[in-house]
Amino acid sequence: MKQFKIILSGGGTGGHIFPAVAIANEIKKMVPSAEILFVGALGKMEMEKVPASGYKIIGIPIAGLQRKFTFSNFKLPFLIIKSLLKTRKIIKDFQPDVVVGTGGYASGPLLRAATGKGIPALIQEQNSYAGITNKILSKKVSKICVAYEGMEKFFPKEKIMLTGNPVRQDISNIEEKRAEAFAFFKLDPNKRTVLVVGGSLGAKAINEAIGAGLQKFADNDIQLVWQTGKVYFETAKQQAKDFESKKITATEFISRMDLAYAFADVVISRAGAGAISELCIVQKPCILVPLPTAAEDHQTKNAMSLVNKSAAILVNDTEARNILVGKVIELANNSTEQQLLKTNMKQLAFFNSANVIAKEILKLANYKTE
Repeated sequence: MKQFKIILSGGGTGGHIFPAVAIANEIKKMVPSAEILFVGALGKMEMEKVPASGYKIIGIPIAGLQRKFTFSNFKLPFLIIKSLLKTRKIIKDFQPDVVVGTGGYASGPLLRAATGKGIPALIQEQNSYAGITNKILSKKVSKICVAYEGMEKFFPKEKIMLTGNPVRQDISNIEEKRAEAFAFFKLDPNKRTVLVVGGSLGAKAINEAIGAGLQKFADNDIQLVWQTGKVYFETAKQQAKDFESKKITATEFISRMDLAYAFADVVISRAGAGAISELCIVQKPCILVPLPTAAEDHQTKNAMSLVNKSAAILVNDTEARNILVGKVIELANNSTEQQLLKTNMKQLAFFNSANVIAKEILKLANYKTE
């Protein structure tokens, strides 16, 4: 049988990289002999994260358009031309059967070059508000996998397939990990527990709100695992020091998110597409604080897709310092509302997205698995 070859591209943030890696992993399961190559933006996090996941990546000199006036925007046309030339060479050398883009500007030149050569292409849009790269590419690609309903306002309707977002595999069956989770994080299994995640870089408004409200958590006998990100960690460590006996701890990064979800009664999170997809799968009652500076305010739109179905609670970034802690304690004390949110989240969960997308990719390439 002919060897199956695929190029995946997407990056700039973990939200674009992780789905691409999850899809690659699923392709490998289905076609162990598949040859997989990634293309990313030089200097961006995919150049580190993809090799760490066991895949080869080639960098191209592309950059994003800055929304405010800056001289770096003048270099952009030259970077696009250089990147197009480089991706054409990559395609010529590698000869892929299909190419996949998961968003972020790195995928633009690759998919443009591939579709120009008549190579089948698929894009995966994680957010409820489509990114600019995917909107441009949608006219040329064969298939568009989306995570939200109503995406025909951005893409040609006949190309859309509702698949959900690929998520990490270790978050399935987390209820079985509850005992392990309490032991791992040194928590009391008899106490209500709140998990705060602000993303790998942290979330300023969330961190400041939690830091100012630690006494309230202690007074309500609620234990807390507070993932702060790098910037706020030293401050948080000092703030949490006096509350260690109350099981309130700050941590810069959580490596075992499966166990973190397993112990949580309530989660506070930003509203990135990946985070929301995971929260729906693990069905953890959540308060979402969207990042207001996200492109096209897409995090608020992501959050509202849950809020409108009574599947999450929204707190605006500007209000977080004043009302977030009160809302969290209220929810942690209200098991009826927690159950309602869980029930409604389950309706929005997609449990096998990476598998569905991988099958679609193989179908596009006319590749038959044995």
